[in-house]
Amino acid sequence: MEKKKLLIVDDQVGIRILLLEVFATEGYDTFQAANGRAALDIVRSHRPDLVLLDMKIPGMDGLEILKQIKEYDRDIKVIMMTAYGELDMIKEATDLGALMHFTKPFDIDEMRLAVNMQLSGGSVSRFATGS
Repeated sequence: MEKKKLLIVDDQVGIRILLLEVFATEGYDTFQAANGRAALDIVRSHRPDLVLLDMKIPGMDGLEILKQIKEYDRDIKVIMMTAYGELDMIKEATDLGALMHFTKPFDIDEMRLAVNMQLSGGSVSRFATGS
């Protein structure tokens, strides 16, 4: 069976490395991007099953990246990450097709559970949040 593909999009290198290590250990093919252009290139060339997408990225924000991912392929699952509590942006992301969001700092075990549930076809709450 082909490994599920996961793309991590965050401008903070520490978060990308942490998530890459966690999800590579879970058995996923993992990709990373520090900005919107790199993220969209990976989406087009590798078609990830799920994208962990930071809301605040210099240049192109998470909502714009989310819109372009969904225009390319509506079936790609997206979970938003944010260090901010902007309810209007979170609502807009949900309206655009994001499955859920995590507030930084998030609980890595909750994130692992949510990703595993989404990629195994299960479902979890749309509004999971970090601690």
